[in-house]
Amino acid sequence: MNRLEGKVALVTGSGRNIGRATILKLAAEGANVVVNARSNEQEAESVAEEARALGVKAMAILADVANKEQVDSMVSMAMSEFGKIDILINNAAIRPHKPFLEVTLEDWESVRGVVLDGAFYCTHAVMSSMVDNHYGRILFFTGDGAFQGPAERAHVSAAKMGLVGMARSLASEFAPHNIRVNVVSPGSIDTSREHPEWYPQSRPPDASRIPLGRQGMVDEIAATCLFLVSDDGGFITGQTIHVNGGTAFF
Repeated sequence: MNRLEGKVALVTGSGRNIGRATILKLAAEGANVVVNARSNEQEAESVAEEARALGVKAMAILADVANKEQVDSMVSMAMSEFGKIDILINNAAIRPHKPFLEVTLEDWESVRGVVLDGAFYCTHAVMSSMVDNHYGRILFFTGDGAFQGPAERAHVSAAKMGLVGMARSLASEFAPHNIRVNVVSPGSIDTSREHPEWYPQSRPPDASRIPLGRQGMVDEIAATCLFLVSDDGGFITGQTIHVNGGTAFF
């Protein structure tokens, strides 16, 4: 199938794991893609080469999403190459554990910079073009931990939940421009391997807490992203989609 033929997708933090899987899922459906990593050029270019092997155009751009100038430069380069950005997936994140009383202002700003500010910078940089084209698909990534409120993650949970509020507001504001905005919230995902055929041999220690009895796979998150940015998810906006194997929040 070519559900995204002719579309251009930018996925931040896409040099590995969920980001990489998402790039390849979109490329397999015909989207030209922009791979982003903060500093590992070899890793980013490797993913771009995998995408090209699927028959689409791909470019790799190094940029720290916490740096507005670097984000603006990345978007400018992508626009120069492809003329537009139809799909933005804000995947870049950091998730450090630290007791609240030990969290410094630098720690707080570091997490906020990548997770919340970075998503704002990227979204702000592409939104005008999407409005002009009367088309846009934007995804944010939060995580089930943000809803559960685990200990020693206050700074991460605060930034991640901020994305939910931003997505809802943007969904309302830009729906008249045919721009849909949603949030993907992964549960426990096995990012140690990216080959689904290996999974049946693995039973992670926390699987008993998951009703489906296993961790999720990166490709399952990528498939959710594909659904949301394609016409299959055409009537969905302003929503948070939990991909967590049935885990409930208490």
